[in-house]
Amino acid sequence: MSTTLTSPSLRAQPTLRLAFALSMGAAVSLGITRFAYALLLPPMRADLGWSYALAGGMNTANAVGYLAGALVTPALMRRFGVTRLLLVGAVLASVFMAGSGFVTDASALLLQRLLAGVASAWVFVAGGLLAARLGEADARTGASRGGLLLGIYYGGTGFGILLSALLVPQVLRAASDVPHGWTWAWWALAIASAAATGLLAWAGRAMPDPPGSSATPSAAIATEATPVALRHFGWALAGYALFGMGYIGYMTFVIALLREQGASAGFVTLFYALLGIACVASSRLWAGLLDRYRGGQPQALLNGLLGVATLLPVLSASAPVALASGVLFGGVFLSVVASTTALVRHNLPPARWAQGISLFTIVFALGQIVGPTVTGWISDGPGGLARGLVASAIALWLAAVLASRQHALKEIG
Repeated sequence: MSTTLTSPSLRAQPTLRLAFALSMGAAVSLGITRFAYALLLPPMRADLGWSYALAGGMNTANAVGYLAGALVTPALMRRFGVTRLLLVGAVLASVFMAGSGFVTDASALLLQRLLAGVASAWVFVAGGLLAARLGEADARTGASRGGLLLGIYYGGTGFGILLSALLVPQVLRAASDVPHGWTWAWWALAIASAAATGLLAWAGRAMPDPPGSSATPSAAIATEATPVALRHFGWALAGYALFGMGYIGYMTFVIALLREQGASAGFVTLFYALLGIACVASSRLWAGLLDRYRGGQPQALLNGLLGVATLLPVLSASAPVALASGVLFGGVFLSVVASTTALVRHNLPPARWAQGISLFTIVFALGQIVGPTVTGWISDGPGGLARGLVASAIALWLAAVLASRQHALKEIG
């Protein structure tokens, strides 16, 4: 592994700059490919006559694709290498995002969301693995910024959310007189995703996989002969599945709830932009927590805070409360994802990081499959979207309880 991480091209690039470039992987795979849909859900639902269950099913399809992509990611990384899979996934995600602007049939849109989910899983897992390795290289120089570098990577989702918040409403407004004007927003997002892919390509060139080296991703992954024992990470995995179920309900439907409560388009843009900015800032906010604890404590604390953020817009429709909810949620939720990678990095040898990260990604995807459809189904009943978000908050608090029981592996008898 040392050959890859101490190569001349890597040493020539400041570590933080590389981390920010890699964070475009999270921006593409989550910030744009998945979360931008929350801004498109209200106009698409109104135009196409969807129920909330069908609207949520679009993100469920995305999560099904994400699960399928996560399941095959280790094999693909062995076959093609981590960096190549990262770039191919980002290109395909951009293509499938563009494809969503060419169809209006629900089945076709579900297929596009599914395919985009497959590609985004490749990007997210590969990028997370490279960020973890970047942190390991940084530690060997005497620095201790592993938590910060992971936070920067996952906080890149915030760049995607912020860009979506600034881009989508403007495109929707410009295309308001065009039939199915929301299709133009999909194309604009695809262009943004392609631009982010260019930065990923630069990061890939700075982190080469030297052929024939034992440090290459392919070689490192191939040495993982012993599977990660599920029981060792059982509490954290169970909590992470519930996190996936709870957080995605909020991210899918909070914009629709705000619009139902009378929020203007300008306020929605402000809300989503602040959420994205908070995501980016979270990389610094929780870095020390991720470096300090080797067990499930960070995951438990962060899930508890997310439950509070999810419930705030249900308790009050006032603008300050809604903005507080968005800032708190944005400042926390990607750090839950980073906490699982930190857990793997603290408790497994580097050769098994890819397998550990993939394992958490799989249960994450399972939770996201259930979350949007269940939240949408609840929201179609009495109580509407507010009751759906209450269910999401309960899932997040249960996730906190489960994660709190996860100990560092060296403490497990």
